Amino acid sequence: MSDILQPGASAPDFTGVVTPDQTLSLSDFRGRRVILAFYPADWSPVCGDQMSLYNAVLPEFRKHGAELLGISVDGAWCHQAYAKANQLHFPLIADFHPKGAIASAFGAYREGEGVAERALFLIDESGRIVWSYRSPIAVNPGADGILDALERMPNKETANV
Repeated sequence: MSDILQPGASAPDFTGVVTPDQTLSLSDFRGRRVILAFYPADWSPVCGDQMSLYNAVLPEFRKHGAELLGISVDGAWCHQAYAKANQLHFPLIADFHPKGAIASAFGAYREGEGVAERALFLIDESGRIVWSYRSPIAVNPGADGILDALERMPNKETANV
């Protein structure tokens, strides 16, 4: 098991498939706060609980100026069906080919199992990781850690004062 990237590190840029005909890059979000939520697989019970919770808390994340991106090694068609079935209102990125490349760049890939770790990263407006957390694979990390980290960040209106 490798170590996930720690606060202070620059978040590696990536481009991933969001739908069968759309891609998304982390650099598209430069100037905004981004929450990356790596998870092992669509349709697993813990992942379903975690993504549904984040969907419910999404207005709180956005109140702090943060966008949420879910990332797993599932393909775009699988993500599309999963997001529709769970009425998710945030992008799911397919880290499908090359498998786990995005997760590996963040130290969040489980090579032996071929899935992403259950890992969270909060990235600031400049692309720097300000908080990261790896949860045991079978444990939903919840949203409190993310919200605490967002609340510790400078208020966007006063950050440059």
